[in-house]
Amino acid sequence: MHSTLPLYIDGEFSQSKSKRKIPVTNPATQLILTETPCATEEEINKAVASAKTAFQSWKETPSPERARLMLRYQQLLKDNHDDIAEILSQETGKIFADAKGDVWRGIEVVEQACNISSMMMGETAENVARDIDTYSYVQPLGVCAGITPFNFPAMIPLWMFPLAIACGNTFILKPSEQDPMTPMRLAELFDEAGFPKGLLQVVHGDKEQVDQILNHPDIKAISFVGSSPVGQHVYRTGTHNLKRVQCMTGAKNHMVIMPDANKQQVINNLVGASVGAAGQRCMAISVAVFVGESKAWIPEIKEAIAQVKPGLWNEEDAGFGPLINPQSKKRVLSLIEHGKKEGAHCELDGSSFTHSEFPEGNWVGPTLFSGITTDMTLYKEEIFGPVLLTMESESLEQAVDLINQNPSGNGTSLFTNSGGAARHFQHNIEVGQVGINVPIPVPLPFFSFTGWKNSFHGDQHAYGKQGVRFYTETKTITSRWFDEDTLHGPNMTITLK
Repeated sequence: MHSTLPLYIDGEFSQSKSKRKIPVTNPATQLILTETPCATEEEINKAVASAKTAFQSWKETPSPERARLMLRYQQLLKDNHDDIAEILSQETGKIFADAKGDVWRGIEVVEQACNISSMMMGETAENVARDIDTYSYVQPLGVCAGITPFNFPAMIPLWMFPLAIACGNTFILKPSEQDPMTPMRLAELFDEAGFPKGLLQVVHGDKEQVDQILNHPDIKAISFVGSSPVGQHVYRTGTHNLKRVQCMTGAKNHMVIMPDANKQQVINNLVGASVGAAGQRCMAISVAVFVGESKAWIPEIKEAIAQVKPGLWNEEDAGFGPLINPQSKKRVLSLIEHGKKEGAHCELDGSSFTHSEFPEGNWVGPTLFSGITTDMTLYKEEIFGPVLLTMESESLEQAVDLINQNPSGNGTSLFTNSGGAARHFQHNIEVGQVGINVPIPVPLPFFSFTGWKNSFHGDQHAYGKQGVRFYTETKTITSRWFDEDTLHGPNMTITLK
C-alpha cells in the first residue's frame, strides 16, 4: 500500500474522494514513491469556489501587506532549499546540482514578486485637456490557474502562483502528475508562511482535470508550460472560453559557433546545454551550427560529451539522470533509430547505456549526430533527450537563415569574439531569447520569458513586467473637477475641452 498525496483546498490538506490514482515513480529505479489522486469534479469546483471567495478580500489587501507575506515565503523556500531539491531529485531523476538550480530559479521569481508594489503602479498625465487629468490603475483579475510540466516541478509553479497572488489574484495549481511531490512541498511552505486560506489551491489529475479547469466559467486566466500538442489544446480551449491564456510550448534551439569563438568555452557550454538534465529542458541546445572552420572542433565536442556519465541524483560523477518515464525513453530511442535510417551519421550512440546497479531506469546515454539536414525527423521533432545534432554553415548569414526558417523560436545562442557578428545575430534572428556567449539565455525574473513563433501562444509572456500585465487588468480614469458652476452648454462631441 502506497501513500496518496493530498489535495490543498480552502487552506486544508485533505485526501481526495477519487478512486482513480496515478503512481509516481522514481525514474532511476521504477520504485513507486507515492500515488497522486485525480481530483473529482466536485473537488475542483470546491477549490474554485474557495478561490473565488478568497479573492473578494485578498484584492482589497494593500500591496505592501501582500509583499510582506511573499518575503516570508521566499525565506521559507531558502531555508528549505536543499530539502525541496532532494524531493525533486527523487521524483524527476535530476542530479542534485541540477535540482538545486531548479529550486533557485523559482525562488528568484518569488523575490521579484516581493517587489509587487512598484510593478503595479499605474500612469498619470495632468491636463490632457483643460482641467482634465487621466490616470490608470492596475487591478487583479480574479481566479487564475496554472498547468505545469514535469521537467521543472519547482521553478515553473513558482513562475506562476507567487506573482499571480502578489498581484491580488487567487490561484488553482494543477501540477504534473509525474512529479507532484515537489509542488506539494511548495504548497506546504506557502501555508506555513501564513497566507490567508483560499489563495492557493492544488488539485491533481490528468487531461480530464485540465479540461475541467479550462472550461470552468469562474477561472479568468490560464498559464501553461508543456508540450506543443497539449499547449495548442490549452490555448484553443481556453481562448474559446474567453479566458486569458499564455502557453509556452515546444522548441528547437540552435547554438551558432563562429571560428573566432573561445573553443574551450564553446565545448564546456555546449556539452552542458545539450545533454544536461538529460536534454529535458525547453531551452536545451539540441542543434549546434558550426560556421566555417569551427567544424574542425566537432571531434573534440564528441570526446567531451562522451565523458559525461548518466547516474543517480546523489552520485558525484553523474552528469545527468534518467528520462522521466519509460515512454519518454522509448520515444527518444525511436528517434535515434529513425535518424540512422534517414542517413544521419551517429558519431556517439547512447542508446544502449544502462546503469550497473539500476538497469531498470529510464537511461539514455549522451548521443551525437552529424550530417543532419532540415528534412530529417531528428531535426523537425523536439527530441527532449540527451541528443545533440551538429550542422555546418558557410557563413553567419546562412546560419541565421537556417534558424529563422525553423517554426520554433524559443531560444538561441551565438558564441563569438566579434561584436559585429553578435550585433548582426541579435538584430536579425527571429527568436525570442538570445544568448551571446551564453548557451541557455533564460532571463532573470525582472525581464520576461519571451519565446516566439510556435514556441508560444498568447499575448503576454511569463514573469517580469509582462507576467504582471498577464495577471492584471488596467483601468483608466479621465476626471474633471469643477471649481464653480459653469454654463457652457452641452458638449455634443467626444472631444475633451
